[in-house]
Amino acid sequence: MNKKEPQKPRFDPPLYMKYIGLSFQLFAVIGGGTWLGWWIQGKSEMKFPIWIMLFVFLSIALAFYQLWQSLQKDERSK
Repeated sequence: MNKKEPQKPRFDPPLYMKYIGLSFQLFAVIGGGTWLGWWIQGKSEMKFPIWIMLFVFLSIALAFYQLWQSLQKDERSK
């Protein structure tokens, strides 16, 4: 027979868990961009660290954009 099981209550993690996850996400994006810039800089053999600076600033912008989108999503869901 086709019996429907009662739905379990949805588990909402504490708010601080979400922000801990966001901090690791920011760290990963900025760290990955920095590493990529460092790697390209090593391959290009330029003296001025333009690639490191470029990728650091781009990864910071990307990380804050992701943070902004996440905060906007939370605000809309309230």
